[in-house]
Amino acid sequence: MTQPTREPETEALFKKAETLMEALPYIQRFRGATVVIKYGGHAMIQPELKQCVMQDVVLMENVGIKPVIVHGGGPEITALTERMGIKSEFVEGQRVTTAETLDVAEMVLAGKLAGEIVTHLLSLGGRAVGLSGKDGGLVLAHRLKGKGGRDIGFVGEPEQVNPEVLRVLEESGFIPVVSPIGVDRDGQTYNINADTVAAEIATALRAQKLILLTDVRGILRDPKDPDSLIRRITIPEVEPLISSGVITGGMIPKVRACVKAIELGVGSTHILDGRLPHALLTELFTDQGVGTMICA
Repeated sequence: MTQPTREPETEALFKKAETLMEALPYIQRFRGATVVIKYGGHAMIQPELKQCVMQDVVLMENVGIKPVIVHGGGPEITALTERMGIKSEFVEGQRVTTAETLDVAEMVLAGKLAGEIVTHLLSLGGRAVGLSGKDGGLVLAHRLKGKGGRDIGFVGEPEQVNPEVLRVLEESGFIPVVSPIGVDRDGQTYNINADTVAAEIATALRAQKLILLTDVRGILRDPKDPDSLIRRITIPEVEPLISSGVITGGMIPKVRACVKAIELGVGSTHILDGRLPHALLTELFTDQGVGTMICA
């Protein structure tokens, strides 16, 4: 049978329909699933990318997925501390956090940034609530020491995550927006790496997916070749890739956090380039995806 001729405008509509049909089995598979998203990098800074991420999260919630956002904010903390005349110092990728720096970090993370994210989601029709690891006893932490026992200040490491408050929000149809602040048993506050908090929350919630938004395409076989993206690796492949120098620098703690999350029950983890518009939807709802998936 001869197919009818399609006008260019009609052809574009058919392509949109085909994209939706490709997404359908993924929407069906993930309906009701929890997806924890670590939100950071350029996706938090550039207005166009912010809009894309927020739209993706609201769409996910509207098709029955339960997104949980854990956000970073390092550049904003650095900018404010410098304006206050406080020098930023880092050891092994961790910000040395004095009492004064801790006050700034909590103000920026739990105050300014969480509020901005919640407001943005609300403007797109989503319902969201901002909270820090202090709220509801969400993140119990202990002090983290640097290599060789070096004191790096009020930098924490999650000891226990109580997901009850997140469950209540999910069941009520709210998107939790979590700031990576924790507290120890004596009430001392700590600044915590957002990747680590996201992995621990994903584990506590038995999330289907943990997604880390970064400023790189994913894991590259050749760091100088952006087309050498490794789209899928398994846990046994991780340490050999670290030993051979394929996974280096700041990517190592991200990947190890992903591995730990999978070993403790998370379905799969993904490292995505947040500089790509709608990276979340493309990774979740298309056959190929755009980043690196780490699975058992």
